[in-house]
Amino acid sequence: MALGGCSSGGSDSGSAAEPELKVGGAFMPQPVGDMAGGFMTVTNTGDAADKLTSVTSPLSDDVQIHETKDQKMRQVKSFDIPANGELKLERGGSHIMFMGIKKQPKQGDKVRIELHFEKSDPIEVDLPVEAATHNPAKH
Repeated sequence: MALGGCSSGGSDSGSAAEPELKVGGAFMPQPVGDMAGGFMTVTNTGDAADKLTSVTSPLSDDVQIHETKDQKMRQVKSFDIPANGELKLERGGSHIMFMGIKKQPKQGDKVRIELHFEKSDPIEVDLPVEAATHNPAKH
């Protein structure tokens, strides 16, 4: 099995459970106005849980993580990514929210973001900008 990265931490236990994160299905609907949403799935194939703690992007100085409960959106401090599980950020559910965007990305553009985690190294993702109504097929 190949490991996706190596860390030069202070632990030599070698068998410590680690999160193994990857991102798929990322997109941003073309924004209307000065806010934009970001959606993706973060899959953890490792034996340890992790948390998504923040997101940064050149598109906005204020990128928040939101959950939707009872049709109300609220900002949260982090999202859990379970061991051998996934975090789904999707329309109508938990998502990334870009407040006060600096420019209007158009369909076909890519928006660079960096996901920050409690344990794992940051992951850079390019969000393809899709039509404002884009909604991936539900499986």
